[in-house]
Amino acid sequence: MELRSVEELMDLLHACRSGGEAPDRRDGPDRTPGTCSDPHEHALQTAALLRRGRPADKELQVAGLVHAIGQLLRPGDDTSHADLAADAVRPLLGERVAHLVRLHALGPDDLVRLHAGGWVDAGLVEDVLTLRQAEEAGRSAGVDAGVLEDWRTVLELVADRAGRTDRVAASSHHLPGA
Repeated sequence: MELRSVEELMDLLHACRSGGEAPDRRDGPDRTPGTCSDPHEHALQTAALLRRGRPADKELQVAGLVHAIGQLLRPGDDTSHADLAADAVRPLLGERVAHLVRLHALGPDDLVRLHAGGWVDAGLVEDVLTLRQAEEAGRSAGVDAGVLEDWRTVLELVADRAGRTDRVAASSHHLPGA
């Protein structure tokens, strides 16, 4: 599934709360007290923590908001949820958000290997680690995360930037000598 509009993405994120939610691994008798078990709330908390820590980095904040939608697209598939989410958001939110979402599921050692092999730059590794820290902190209950509608403008901004970047890249291929 490819998301083509902010409205489609908002609908998917709302579905997380209204019964389409994937069960949280921390839900149930073994759940740590004080942790967030609602995937919708977890996404909002992760994004809110990133907004506080990196207020200028809208793409990172949005990656925090959408990092777990793969679990909605294919419930129970824990092995490829990050790939599903990245593929779904790429057309709408762009390459950087897709890379952050895809890489957030990797461990630190894997990220270091990717960087050492020249596959990702140090800045992206740092951003992914920041996303992972916010994701973990976003599992704690009590983070004032607001509501999903608060994110519509940020999602529209990131989608607009991604669309503009895609249009510029496509038009540069038509320049003489390009």
